[in-house]
Amino acid sequence: MPAMRRILFVIFLVAGVMYAVLHSNLWNTKSLGLSPLNRKLCIFKTNISSFMKLDDFYPFLCKTNFFDIAAIRGSNEFELPYGIKNAEFYFELALSKLENCELFQEDDSSPSCKRCIVVGNGGILRNKSLGQKIDSYDVIIRMNNGPVVGYEDDVGRRTTFRLFYPESVFSDPVHYDPNTTAVLVVFKPPDLKWLSDLLSGHSLSRTDVFWKKPPAKIIYKPDQIRILDPFITKRTAYELLHFPRKFPKREKPKHPTTGLIAIAFAFDVCSEVHVTGFKYNLQDQGSSLHYFGNDTMSLMIKNEYHDIVAEQRLLKELIDHQIVISLTEEQN
Repeated sequence: MPAMRRILFVIFLVAGVMYAVLHSNLWNTKSLGLSPLNRKLCIFKTNISSFMKLDDFYPFLCKTNFFDIAAIRGSNEFELPYGIKNAEFYFELALSKLENCELFQEDDSSPSCKRCIVVGNGGILRNKSLGQKIDSYDVIIRMNNGPVVGYEDDVGRRTTFRLFYPESVFSDPVHYDPNTTAVLVVFKPPDLKWLSDLLSGHSLSRTDVFWKKPPAKIIYKPDQIRILDPFITKRTAYELLHFPRKFPKREKPKHPTTGLIAIAFAFDVCSEVHVTGFKYNLQDQGSSLHYFGNDTMSLMIKNEYHDIVAEQRLLKELIDHQIVISLTEEQN
């Protein structure tokens, strides 16, 4: 009997320890903001659920577990922009400067089902007066340096998430929005060092590694900044665009645009995805590339880093199969 009591005591002790560990892990996960969108009660008006494997994927990296997440997703086997291999130190350095990795800035009482719109920077948005309609969405996702100030009638005023990389982030404080979460899309290790240096108050050591000199200051506060999991960029390239794993030696490797990465990101945080500003007239090199500025379509056509034709084909398929809804085309 004493032996049996000891065995039962050990069993209860182990069970108690396991409960404490699991409870602690769940609490830590919640405190880190690792609460993916709960779509179980969402009513889908689009076919996202049949198109994507909605596995409650969390889109941002957190300093406490990004090594483990990378191992689970296989990101430790890929170099940037599709993984963390050979850049682990820089990821760890940049993540240590961020104050949180929560999904949304609002509290947990906000509704789980999000109706979202991804606003592209295409010239098709000019004079469409879609600003009020865009602002009506739960979540508004923008990218790069597509301005809101001065273009409110056409593109709206609100921004929930803004995806960027160092060469494309705002430098003028006039564009600062305290309600925006700025999401760094990492393409190379210097992107992470740039972010770490700015948040540490250090001057930039080198800028020749960037195709355009990045800002020496960042307008967003540390608690507003997140780092996108490279797995999303990899998934966009391989699963959505079906890019080859290896390109011919004479051909430059192609990577997804920030806009398409933003749409893939939306699949993870939204229950319904609409898009606007993504339709380009590739046949007219003189047409406006963006709704702002004077750049023309000729710049996009000459771009060797992206496969614009493949992206436009994919977007058409997504719209035709009602995976996403094009707000711009609805207005034409």
